[in-house]
Amino acid sequence: MIILADIAKKYLDEKDYIGLKNLLLKMQRADIIEVMEDDEVTVKEALIIFRLLKKDDAAFVFSEIDSELRGSLARELTDADMKDFLKEMFVDDLVDALEEMPSNAVKKILRNTSPEDREAVNQILSYPEDSAGSLMTTEYVSLKKDMIVRDALDYINKTAPDKVTIYTCYVTDPYRKLLGYVSLRELISQDYEKTIEEIMEEDVIYVRTLDDQEKVSDDFKKYDFDALPVVDEEKRIVGIITADEIISVIDEENEEDFKAMAGVSSKDEGYLDVSFLTLSKHRIFWLLALMVSATISGSIINSFEIILGSQAILNVFIPMLMGTGGNSGSQASTVVIRSMALGEITNNDTKRVFLKELEVSIIAGLILALVNFMKIVFFDKAGVYVALVVSITLIFTVVTAMIIGAILPLIAKKLNQDPAIMAAPLITTIVDATTLIIYFNIAKIVLLK
Repeated sequence: MIILADIAKKYLDEKDYIGLKNLLLKMQRADIIEVMEDDEVTVKEALIIFRLLKKDDAAFVFSEIDSELRGSLARELTDADMKDFLKEMFVDDLVDALEEMPSNAVKKILRNTSPEDREAVNQILSYPEDSAGSLMTTEYVSLKKDMIVRDALDYINKTAPDKVTIYTCYVTDPYRKLLGYVSLRELISQDYEKTIEEIMEEDVIYVRTLDDQEKVSDDFKKYDFDALPVVDEEKRIVGIITADEIISVIDEENEEDFKAMAGVSSKDEGYLDVSFLTLSKHRIFWLLALMVSATISGSIINSFEIILGSQAILNVFIPMLMGTGGNSGSQASTVVIRSMALGEITNNDTKRVFLKELEVSIIAGLILALVNFMKIVFFDKAGVYVALVVSITLIFTVVTAMIIGAILPLIAKKLNQDPAIMAAPLITTIVDATTLIIYFNIAKIVLLK
């Protein structure tokens, strides 16, 4: 099947730039980015594609393409080229682009932005990384409370092309203090002679410039906003954060979690871009931790050598017990970590999480123990007492593992650690050791009487 990248490459090879330009006019922006980032498309060819784009498409593509390719384009583009599309870029997109580019390219871009945009960019860049201030854009609709609806709609109509969103408009006093908000839907459905003060909502939810992006993300999920105003310490509005920006933040955090688990620490590097030495360095800590946990398990087994010598059949069920414990703990931790990410569980819910997992684990443990008892007695022919030892151990193991798996992520969060990275190795270590101690002690009570 012929794909767009193949057609674009064909036009490039044939130097049919008219055909290429017509093709680009029909293409979605995401597909244009895919073509430009194709391994077979050189920087020179990507530059040709970029110069053939409409100004607004060029602005979007420049903000979204791979940072390395963006830097290469910035070095090749003339000042005239840059001025052409930079004025079409929203400030937050411009900030995101600048944060990932070399200093010489940044200087070149800032040199070609308007004084107003440059001031806004510098303001946003001054906020700490991952704060609300660093995520915001200054291109929002601001209305005065004494405006009438007719004038407000005229103002929105004139300024809409320069705003990130017009669906929520914020009402401020002459000193930019946030007084309330009004939706575009509300505006167009009201009497045109009414004042904004008469129809605005005063109970406005906002975040402060230094609030962490995680709090911002939680507020978006809780209130289902399209945009959220950002205010300073005196409640003066300085910008807004859009839902699109928060989606990007969530994707970025998920990507960082996966990279951290894979041993890739850099935000900008992929798995294949990282050297084997770097991967080894980041993975070795947890590998060492798991190896030590295995020696702890070995020591426990060795300390119960007497009972294992007289009841060698017990060895057969060790992998099953440890595996079930690990799976139970992983299930619980996965559910809790996901609920924490969605804001359904906080550190204040520890008791409720404990009780819920206790109930679930008792039911699951009893069912698994019953099935296991029947298997050992009727299929393995290992005897009722052995089946009893293994089944009782299974109940205690499942209960212990699920509670540990559920509580550890909450503890990790309280210690300002990443629950996703911290939970798995510790669950393995604790559950394996606990399972063996329970198993052998129950065996001593039941079998060595």
